[in-house]
Amino acid sequence: MTSKLIDVLAVLIFVAIGRRSHEETNSISGLLQTAAPFLIAVVLSWLVVAVTKPNGAFIPALATWAITVSMGMLLRNLAFGEGTATSFIIVTTITLFVLIVGARLVAARIF
Repeated sequence: MTSKLIDVLAVLIFVAIGRRSHEETNSISGLLQTAAPFLIAVVLSWLVVAVTKPNGAFIPALATWAITVSMGMLLRNLAFGEGTATSFIIVTTITLFVLIVGARLVAARIF
């Protein structure tokens, strides 16, 4: 499984779990609307990683996670007009770390 697919699935899983925990419908349009700032951010992270070309599996995964969380929050707040409460930032940071970095490291060992 490629790292890009892992990253997109991580964001979509994170959003689906969040929407379900807040009892929002998991329609495709609602899921994509909520995921949009983080999907844009993950693509930006790929560009940064491609330009900087860090070595190994951990540093690119860490960079992707950090950029996805920080840019996703900025986009969510500034471009999409959604809230970024402190508790949401904490949950997002931890969850995406596990889903992006953890899944990439597991995939690197398996494949």
